[in-house]
Amino acid sequence: MNMGRGIKIVGGVVLSIGLLVLVAFTGPGEKYFDIAKNLDIFASLFNEVNTNYVDEIDPKKLINTGIRGMLESLDPYTDYIAEEDLEAFSIQMTGQYAGVGALIGVVNKKTVVTEPYEGFPAFKAGIRVGDELISVDGKDVKGKSTGETSSLLKGNPDTEVEIVVRRLGQKEALHFKIKRENIKISNVVYKGILDGNIGYIKLDEFTRGAGKEVGDALVKLKETGAKKIILDLRDNPGGLLYQAIDIVNIFIPKGVEVVSTKGKVQEWNKTYSTLNNPVDAKIPLAVITSSGSASASEIVAGALQDYDRAILIGQKTFGKGLVQETRQLPYNTQLKITTAKYYIPSGRCIQALDYSHRKSDGSVVKVADSLKSEFKTKAGRKVYDGGGLDPDLPVKDEVLGDITIELITSGLIFEYATTYCSEHAVPVSMKNFVLSDAEYNAFAAWLKEKNFSYNTELEKQTESLIAAAKSDRQYQDLQGQLQALKAKVEHIHTTDMTRFKDEIKRVLAQQIGFHYRLEAGQIEVSLDSDPEILEAKKVLQDSVAYKKILSHY
Repeated sequence: MNMGRGIKIVGGVVLSIGLLVLVAFTGPGEKYFDIAKNLDIFASLFNEVNTNYVDEIDPKKLINTGIRGMLESLDPYTDYIAEEDLEAFSIQMTGQYAGVGALIGVVNKKTVVTEPYEGFPAFKAGIRVGDELISVDGKDVKGKSTGETSSLLKGNPDTEVEIVVRRLGQKEALHFKIKRENIKISNVVYKGILDGNIGYIKLDEFTRGAGKEVGDALVKLKETGAKKIILDLRDNPGGLLYQAIDIVNIFIPKGVEVVSTKGKVQEWNKTYSTLNNPVDAKIPLAVITSSGSASASEIVAGALQDYDRAILIGQKTFGKGLVQETRQLPYNTQLKITTAKYYIPSGRCIQALDYSHRKSDGSVVKVADSLKSEFKTKAGRKVYDGGGLDPDLPVKDEVLGDITIELITSGLIFEYATTYCSEHAVPVSMKNFVLSDAEYNAFAAWLKEKNFSYNTELEKQTESLIAAAKSDRQYQDLQGQLQALKAKVEHIHTTDMTRFKDEIKRVLAQQIGFHYRLEAGQIEVSLDSDPEILEAKKVLQDSVAYKKILSHY
């Protein structure tokens, strides 16, 4: 059926091109002709594939593949959100959904509760970290994906769901009848007093209400004696721009610029300033960052650094200076699209990767050091653009050993923490919790029972070297030395549980703390050994050093 130039019905899918494209992209020029021409080519190509391809195709799947392929050539933040993905996207942006309030995951082929959110139905009912899910409303969840199981747990508020779990140390399965609620995940996951007068706030997200949560936490900490503050933004990937502005506003006066955005379209060129009076514009402040601190985290840390309002401690931040907006598309779909770059008060953009100038192989390059520009903070301190935020006090990032990484990724640390907590009473305080040598040896024995084995990166490289050498004529001469090298590397491997003992004990203790008291427990276990927190406490306790860092030098 011909509906005029540029409108075709293809396999039951209506594609509007040509005339509609020319209407949408008004104005003369070769560019708009090229757009219309290439969309016409795409529609014709799709028609030929749909009609003549040897096997039946799924038109929706094929089109979605084309859409995602197109967007992948831009940047990783521009994304198409199909109708069936809207709920997950909404939860990500708002931190809100209706259900029982529990995060689930697969650990060693078992679907387990990895975090019951404190204060919500699953937590209040008594469900614990490590509980294995058996069924939801009579439906066996074995073999189901976490997405499928999660969908069973969600539902309308005030509806009831029956959950059956298996718990270590309990002979019989446990049955829970839980009433679903509206769940709002907290942005501030921990607040507390360190060393008598230093308040500590850990912020994990920038969903709705983040600014209020941080402000309330600061007020509460001051009421309980805090004279100085640590704001921990490590591994916080960002979120809503307005929440970042609200958080900066807690510490700086009303009417001060926080961030500006600049894009191709005039409407995206905006300046955002603080709108309210601060909670405290003078309290000494340290902000902890990591390579995982991105986007809104960098706006907060960068603005506070540019106004010399806080000392940044930790590692260089991720370097995401791109702004996304959500645009409504037909049929209840959406496009999350990068519309601008953001600039913090000194005038710098901290975007690290240049997606507009990819290499010929498609890889993305970092902004070259030679192209970075120097800027000044309010006090005249030198800062730079083009690669994330540089901390005022760098702390070397910890690199875990191969064995520790393998124990984490294999789920064995999590699984043993579940075992440990089933056999030991909850400690009075997690702040003083440490694993004894005897308990560590029990863990090592448990690993043997599990037949734990792994190959280190050094072993893999040694095997590759030997394999490559075998094709060389000199292999016979080198064979003895290569085998000796292999034996030495294998011997080093056998001592890993001893060599990395302190590191493994620390990671295991943190996971046990999480099992007992969720994120608060994990944080409390590590407070006295966390290098960044120790550095923050040190500089906040030395007012002379603190003021010197924030002054022009």
